[in-house]
Amino acid sequence: MTAADPTLTALLPLLTRIAAALERAAPAPAGAPDLSVADAFVWLAERRLQPVPKVNRVAMGLLRGIDRMRDTLFDNTDRFARGLPANNALLWGARGMGKSSLVKAVHAEINARRAGGTRPLKLVEIHREDIEGLPELMGQLRADPHRFIVFCDDLSFDGQDTSYKSLKAALDGGIEGRPDNVLFYATSNRRHLLAREMVENERSTAINPGEAVEEKVSLSDRFGLWLGFHKCSQDEYLAMIDAYVTRYGLDLDAAQLRAEALEWATTRGSRSGRTAFQYIQDLAGRLGKRLDDEV
Repeated sequence: MTAADPTLTALLPLLTRIAAALERAAPAPAGAPDLSVADAFVWLAERRLQPVPKVNRVAMGLLRGIDRMRDTLFDNTDRFARGLPANNALLWGARGMGKSSLVKAVHAEINARRAGGTRPLKLVEIHREDIEGLPELMGQLRADPHRFIVFCDDLSFDGQDTSYKSLKAALDGGIEGRPDNVLFYATSNRRHLLAREMVENERSTAINPGEAVEEKVSLSDRFGLWLGFHKCSQDEYLAMIDAYVTRYGLDLDAAQLRAEALEWATTRGSRSGRTAFQYIQDLAGRLGKRLDDEV
């Protein structure tokens, strides 16, 4: 039996203290999340769910110019909330036309109308940069008795980004498949979620260009429901303004309101729901009125 190295013997107490300190500093293993504490959550980069006590949203009645999309998404979500078959949904098109606002408004409306004693529908937001964690998120939600809308705002892929493959597998292609209690809703300015140059680059460099493009574009096929949002007309834009003015009790001469609202849109080169609300914020500030966001 060889004698212990005196140097190692002297270092042993120090190494033991370091190991104990590292163990104390390490986070405790994450337990099952308590999903009863809120109706909305955010999936964080460290792979855990954070409750959202108050969701930033507008009432569904204030969303104008998107009636068909509103009714279609509401019907799809209502069927899902009642345990019936429903589709993943992709809301694509013009910026500022209420795509993400509609998802949040529909979620609130479904819960407001639910029958007493039934479980509320949960909304979970996952950020674009965390999309590779989607399979793990769905694994956490699979065994929970609630039903979930997993929502990704402004979803798109560029350059050499390959995280779209995780999304494809989680939505439809994995061995486990999408959990029965989870739907995935996404918004994007792009119908196929991929930049044009990304698709063209695949076509030009692949041995079989057709197959390469099909592999990229097939991502959007995982969404059974496509809802297109387009720029609104002047009348629809003014209807949005009128709805906000009525909702928040803003007092301004009708002719002046119309002129200011149109000038606001012209200076920004856009007529949209976002532009309308930005004008309303400016108007309310000038009138010394607070915007009551309890909707």
